[in-house]
Amino acid sequence: MNRKQLIQQINQKKSYLCVGLDTDILKIPPHLLKYKNPVLEFNKQIIDATHDLCVAYKPNIAFYEQYGAKGWETLEKTVNHIPEKIFKIADAKRGDIGNTSNMYAKAFFETMPFDSITVAPYMGEDSVKPFLEFKDKWVIILGLTSNKGAQDFQFLKSNKKPLFQNVMEKCMQYGTADNTMFVIGATKEAYFEEIRKFCPDHFFLVPGVGAQGGDLQKLSQYGMNKDCGLLVNATRSIIYASNGKDFAEKAREEALRMQKEMKLYLKEYR
Repeated sequence: MNRKQLIQQINQKKSYLCVGLDTDILKIPPHLLKYKNPVLEFNKQIIDATHDLCVAYKPNIAFYEQYGAKGWETLEKTVNHIPEKIFKIADAKRGDIGNTSNMYAKAFFETMPFDSITVAPYMGEDSVKPFLEFKDKWVIILGLTSNKGAQDFQFLKSNKKPLFQNVMEKCMQYGTADNTMFVIGATKEAYFEEIRKFCPDHFFLVPGVGAQGGDLQKLSQYGMNKDCGLLVNATRSIIYASNGKDFAEKAREEALRMQKEMKLYLKEYR
């Protein structure tokens, strides 16, 4: 999916919602356990209930690869169930040198129909560039994350700037705003305005809204650009909105609530 197509989806749906599919078999409704593949059934019902309200889905790969071959089969069938026009993110956080990164890219961009992959840029250009060789595919680079450990390295000063800013500015040289995005945690909304000053055009994937407490209004106000420039991810607040037989219905209600809020912010802040 190219940038123009992604923006079209945002404009048509009045939404920049990304639904995380970090599906834990210990948390899904118990009545689904009778199915041959409970995780796949859960994912399919979540997708069917929310696909008209979101513009992206983001399976966290670790939740699938823990099961070996069956997990990879579940992941592939899940991604194939997502409608074609919806942006598909492999939340894999891969990060290795050239030839290995190229193999990762083939796995997610050729073997499976993902539009993008999250990448850890610590090893530099070698760990990013191979993913950029694929047409209409995106690299989503870790920028400023929400986790507690972000304080360990990301705010260390280098050239009088925090390390995360140096990393982002360097990575902006590897690709363009048409094929690279950055992960900016929703709980870091205080930094969005400053980040937009040196990174005005790129899309940001923003995890941490909902169960993690990120403020959708503030990050939209300070993080949005003329093209929206945001994919805001919510996982637990949507997919685990209910643990009963109405789980898909309740997931839709929460996704609809967020979509309606996003519609207002698109009108107000863009």
